[in-house]
Amino acid sequence: MKNFKNKIVVVTGAASGMGKSYAIEFAKLGAKLALCDFNFDGLKEVILEVEAIIGKENVYIQKVDVSNKEQIFDFANNVKTTLGNAHVVINNAGIEGDLKPFYNIEIDDFKRLMDVNFYGVVYGSKAFLPQLVANKEGALVNVSSVFGLIAPPINSDYAASKFAVRGFTESLMAEFHKSPISIHCLHPGGIKTNISKKEHVVKHVAKNLTTSPEKIVKHVIKSIVKKQPKIVYGNGAFKFWFISNFVPKKWLFSFMRRELKSDVNTDSFKTFNANF
Repeated sequence: MKNFKNKIVVVTGAASGMGKSYAIEFAKLGAKLALCDFNFDGLKEVILEVEAIIGKENVYIQKVDVSNKEQIFDFANNVKTTLGNAHVVINNAGIEGDLKPFYNIEIDDFKRLMDVNFYGVVYGSKAFLPQLVANKEGALVNVSSVFGLIAPPINSDYAASKFAVRGFTESLMAEFHKSPISIHCLHPGGIKTNISKKEHVVKHVAKNLTTSPEKIVKHVIKSIVKKQPKIVYGNGAFKFWFISNFVPKKWLFSFMRRELKSDVNTDSFKTFNANF
């Protein structure tokens, strides 16, 4: 797909960060937008910006919890009724992990993160792929992370969700190989967004999360045009890819543990280490 003029683009988690940037950049390209987010107030602010670019009649918004299968499928049906079948679907919605050792994570919190970050992608893919197929063209972008390439300590919940997205999406790539539907797995690194509001990661954010959402989104759009399946981009992303492929695990584990301990240094990490 090389031209997004009048194409219908679906973005989940569109109220802020990369989701908002997707909405604005695709609007500039003349696409029609279907946006959803659990934060409906934030979504209503985004719609004011995109309506100024493409007009109110070319935007549809809905409050959706992506972990709720019924809400996702209802959203897909409403998009089809209001705008038509989707051409591009970006399963972007996600939440941060607890940044604690697995030892200290409540299992209900772990499950909630998997429900949003992984099953939200599964539901979004299942709900919208039939629309892409009906159009006989389209692109599905599922957002993983550099932590879908490497699983660092105190990120077992988040990394599990992003590795799951990667495995699921790579399977779809094989299934849709040589079809007119392009499947993409995005591994962004170092995005400067507001996904993290935890005080103890401020130092980590200042050091590592420096790539603007707009820059990554523009790269993703170029990758869709080129039909590039795996998209690895952002501060430190290539480093993570290289390490995941070429560095022995025993060195990797020591390096990642040391890096996160110096950056984050959470009380729960200290408590966990005190057990040994």
